[in-house]
Formats: sequence, structure tokens, C-alpha cells
Amino acid sequence: MDAIRIAGVEKPVSRLIKGTDYFRHETYELAAANLDAFLAIGGNTIDTARIYCGGESEEVLGRYMEERKARDRFVILTKGAHPDERGPRVNREAIREDLFRSLEKLRTDHVELYALHRDDPDVPVGEILEELNEHIEAGRIRAIGGSNWTWRRLMEANAYAEAHGLIGFSFSSPNLSLAKAKEPFWPGCVSADRETIRWHEETQMPLLSWSSLARGFLSGRFSPDRRDDPDIVRVYYSEANWERLRRAEALARRKGVSVAQIGLAWVLNQPFPTCALIGARNAEELRSCREAMDIRLTREELDWLDLASDER
Repeated sequence: MDAIRIAGVEKPVSRLIKGTDYFRHETYELAAANLDAFLAIGGNTIDTARIYCGGESEEVLGRYMEERKARDRFVILTKGAHPDERGPRVNREAIREDLFRSLEKLRTDHVELYALHRDDPDVPVGEILEELNEHIEAGRIRAIGGSNWTWRRLMEANAYAEAHGLIGFSFSSPNLSLAKAKEPFWPGCVSADRETIRWHEETQMPLLSWSSLARGFLSGRFSPDRRDDPDIVRVYYSEANWERLRRAEALARRKGVSVAQIGLAWVLNQPFPTCALIGARNAEELRSCREAMDIRLTREELDWLDLASDER
């Protein structure tokens, strides 16, 4: 499987990243089979978070790695500092608490990739970076990133890091999808707009996209008259997105692939390093995602699909 490099991480990072937000103890065998199948197609990078399934996601992954003696086969991306019922938690205490609990649940002494699940613009970036750098120096984290951080805050953080001799953010993990969100799917979430894409192209900072298929909107399962999923309707139903979907369907027919594979290829063919977090739950879905990696889209096709051009 194709991979990218992220500064600070010795291992290559597979361009498909396996999501685990459904990993629970009661379905451990399913999760283990999914991880086996992911390794079989050449994947090595796993996405989890302190809050997923109340912590069970990390526990299931930790159990699997220990039982299979497979820790060295994986690049782990986990996330912390998610808000709670009292509000934002992007502070030294929350970062430290969440990181140590994640390491315990994952049964490991370090993670390759650590991202802050949300941002709090009221907290100075220097305070955040100084805390994260302590854990890098201690060997608990190899590289840091922002999940749902704007490109402007990332730029501000890395300018601070450079000025103060610290390690800055090496990656970003917002939503990036051909279908554009009209509003955040969850409070505090960030979707990459054209300014964000332009900034990533200029800086070549790796982008690890979640919901690359727009929560299934780009799977072909939805239509304008189907309104049984209020969140999909709220976030993705727009004339512009229906036109993007029609263009994806047309290009899929021409290339002999599925519309979902075109949606995934759109993310993976951006002019900067990208990975796609995938929710595939069986070997067939994983193979389909793997095949999408082989689809090559030209810059003209990328722009045409995204309504930036009428010519492909």
C-alpha cells in the first residue's frame, strides 16, 4: 500500500487509515478480523481517540496488539483534549490526563501520532505546544497534529514553535471530502475549504481526512427525495453537492469504478500528502478502498468534480 512520511515518525504512514470508532469489547472478534484484513491489504495506520466508545476503542486495539504481538506493525493515531459537558478541555491538565489514559488503554508506552481532538482559540498556542513538546521529549509521542484545527491556527502554532525552538505540528486532520459540509457535523468540527486546500498545497503539510465519503453521501445511497437521515440532510443536502455527486457518478461510469471509489480517489489525489480515514468493516469494503488508491485523477478532473471548472 502507498504510504506518506510524517516528520518525527520513522515508520511510513499508510494512505488508508483504519477507523475504530465502532470497536467494542462485545464485538472484539469482528474488530480483530477487521484489523487482520487491514494488515492483509498492506495498511498499518490506525485511528482511535480517547473518547471513542467510552474508551473501549483504545482498549480493544490494545488487546489486539498484545494478543497478536503486533505493536510494531502499527502506526497509532490517537486523539485527546475533546470537550466535555463543561466545555473545552484544550489545556495542560487535560492533555496530560488524556494521553496517559490512552497509553494505558493501548498497552503501549508511546504513540506515533497524537492529535488534539478540538481546538480552543482562547488558549495561547505556546501553552499547548510547550505541553506537547514535553511528551515528545519523554518519548511518549513521535509527532503532533491538530484534528479540527483551522489552517490559520496551525500556521500560528508552527510560527511559535519555530521562534521558540519547539517541535510544531507535523500533520492536520480535518474533514476533507468532495461533498462539502454546509455546517459542522459535530460541534467544533472543521472541514477543509479551498483556502485550507491551498494552504496545504503551499506548505505540503500532510492532511489525514476523516469522513472522506461525507458520512456515506458519496456512496450513492442517498437521493434528494430520501430524507430519513436528518444529519446527512442538514449537513450535505445542497444543489452544489448533488451536482458533485452527479459528476462523480459520470466519471465513475467512464472509469469503470464505483462512485465511492471516485470520492475516495478525490481525497487521495490532492496535490499534497493526504491519507483517508476509512470505516470499512469487512474484507470486501477494505479491498474496494484499496482499489481506489490505484485511481489516478488529473488536476482537471479534480477541479471538474469540485465544480471549480466545467471542463475535465
